[in-house]
Parts: sequence; structure tokens; C-alpha cells
Amino acid sequence: MAASIFAAVPLSPPVAVFKLTADFREDGDSRKVNLGVGAYRTDEGQPWVLPVVKKVKQLIVNDNSLNHEYLPILGLPEFRANASRIALGDDSPAIKENRIGSVQSLGGTGALRIGAEFLRRWYNGNNNTATPVYVSSPTWENHNSVFMDAGFKDIRTYHYWDAAKRGLDIQGLLNDMENAPESSIFVLHACAHNPTGTDPSPEQWKQIAAVMKRRSLFPFFDSAYQGFASGSLDKDAWAVRFFVSEGFELFCAQSFSKNFGLYNERVGNLTVVGKDADNVKRVLSQMEKIVRTTWSNPPSQGARIVATTLASPQLFDEWKGNVKTMADRVLLMRSELRSRLEALGTPGTWNHITEQIGMFSFTGLNPKQVEYLIKEKHIYLLASGRINMCGLTTKNLDYVAKSIHEAVTKIQ
Repeated sequence: MAASIFAAVPLSPPVAVFKLTADFREDGDSRKVNLGVGAYRTDEGQPWVLPVVKKVKQLIVNDNSLNHEYLPILGLPEFRANASRIALGDDSPAIKENRIGSVQSLGGTGALRIGAEFLRRWYNGNNNTATPVYVSSPTWENHNSVFMDAGFKDIRTYHYWDAAKRGLDIQGLLNDMENAPESSIFVLHACAHNPTGTDPSPEQWKQIAAVMKRRSLFPFFDSAYQGFASGSLDKDAWAVRFFVSEGFELFCAQSFSKNFGLYNERVGNLTVVGKDADNVKRVLSQMEKIVRTTWSNPPSQGARIVATTLASPQLFDEWKGNVKTMADRVLLMRSELRSRLEALGTPGTWNHITEQIGMFSFTGLNPKQVEYLIKEKHIYLLASGRINMCGLTTKNLDYVAKSIHEAVTKIQ
């Protein structure tokens, strides 16, 4: 029999976080804890369907005017408008001056990909694959792949995490921006930096914006956790809104997976802020061509849930309450884990756990300590030491804290 035409295809290694989840599921130990996957869990360790989402889904079911016709290529208009509105704010000068546009996408990843595809084709000259794209060190691993697969040839990193002080390396970051070629693209985490949970302060964001403006650098924000990080939509959107107020043209990729709990609905939005309405119109016309050959038309269910919620003052307030419930639980788990580690006298400092924000904490655990926790304690986390705070519950906190104490004490 002739060899398969696919015989030379190499087996790709599994995506680390999903492999970790698969290993967790196969583990039969009753003590097992999953601190890997980036999804919210209740104190019972279960996924949570937001009450407001349940309510809106019922409203959609009972709406006899709805059908299953194709949405426009760029997506549901009321979703796009409201998604951009919560990113930029009701009083945004860009909205008032009609110089924004948006594209409904398949999650935040889809928004990043459409933006990356457009920039590779049209940014700073036609089909400029040589433009440097900078991502933070470390960053969400998909950032590198999205821009590489979109055709960019020069993916670089900028300083972000200072391992020694377990915080932001602001000077290294600013130096890298100063030394970057003009017109370079910088991928910025709008809030709740993944994986470190460490964000610049407003004053530091002002420093970053000043350098980026002087060096003509392009900001591409990834906003995956608005509201979920601090419990405040406005606080979590501060950086994006400040850049807009400073006159930047920018992209902002939004995800509604975390703050609406719509993980498998893949609801995302790419907000485009331009100099004027004509520029935005031309940009969207090219993005429409990209979408047409990528997924052609987006799905409606998740977008309708978000649009209905954001358009109704009552539902909007209820949603903000749901989001705060999630954010508050994460903040509580941070406080409880830190206090337990400090009470145990665990070597090192642990204040960074409460100083960080959002779903993830960069613990500072090294790969050998992580391996010990997985193999000996059945606590699953990424080799980088990143943990999902939502995997902690009032029932497993003591076990996790004692296990971390043991790992740090035994293994240097």
C-alpha cells in the first residue's frame, strides 16, 4: 500500500493548558486541584452561568421576531456598537466624533487575528510583513502565534516582569519602547495582564503613552477581562480610554468569555479608533474582506446575549453586579492564599499575590516546584508558576497553601 500523502506531517505537541486539564481529568486522586485552565469557577469548583445570561437567553427564546438569517459580515450592529461603547466609555471623544468602528469576532482570539491580518496587509504600507511586533515578556502564548500566522516575520519581546521583585519592570519596558523602530506595533494588555496579573499604574500608563506617542508606536490592546479584573468596568478600561484621549489611533480586541461567562459562544469584538470617519470606513471595508474569507459571517446567539444586556439599563446593572460577584471571589482567594502562606512562614515574600489583579497570579514557583506539586500533590498548574485563582476554594485553600509551602521549602 502506498504511503499516505500526509505521512510527512509531524505530530504537533498539545496546547499546554488543555493538556494540563486532560491530565487533571484522568487523575483519580480525591485531593486533586486544577489551577491551570483560565475559566471562572464557583466556591464549589463548578462553572457559573451568570443569572443575567440565563434571563436574557429566555428573552431571546420568547422573541418570535428572531430568525436564523445570516448576520452582516461585520456582525450584529447593536452588539458592535455597545461592545465598543463599554470599552471606550459613554463620553468618549472618539465615539462623539464618529471615528470608531468595530468587527464582531470569534472570541478575543478572533479579534486579535482580524486585527493582525489587517495590519500585515495595510499598516505602514501595503503588505508590510517586516514591521516589528512587540509582545510582553511573558505574555499569553497565543499572541506570538496569532501574529506569526498572520504573516509577521519579526516578533519581539519587551521587558515586563521583574522576577526578582515580582513586579513590573517599568524601566525596562520604557527602554524597549524608546529603542524600538518607529511605527512598531506593541501588543498591550488592557488590564489583568496574562500571565502575571501585574498591571501598570495610571501614572505608569501615562509614561508608556508618552513614549509611544513620541516614537510613533502603534498600540494594539487586548482587553480580555474588563470588569472581571477589579469589579469596575471603568477602572479596567482606564488605559484604553486614556490612549484614546491622547489622540492615538489604535485597535482594541475585546473578549466576553470571562466577564459574561460565554466561553463556548466565542463572543469577541475588535474596536478600531481612527483619525476620522473616512479612515475608519476604509479600514472596515478591508476588514470585511478578511472576515469574508475567514468565517464569512459570525454567529448570533452569544452576540445577542451581550447586546441585549448592554442595551438595557436594568440588565446592564444586573450584569455589573454579576461581574463584581466574580471579581470579589477572586480578590478573596488572593487574600486568603497570601495569609495562609505567610502564617505558615513559607520562604520568600507573598505580597505579590494580593498586589496582582485578575484571574491569574504569577506565583514565582519554579518548574521543579511545579512538577512536585503536580506529581506529589495532584495540584495542576502551568510550568511558569501561573495559577488561576478561581481554582481555589474555601475547601482546598489549606491543602494548596500547605502544598506550596512544602514545595518551596523542599525544592529551591
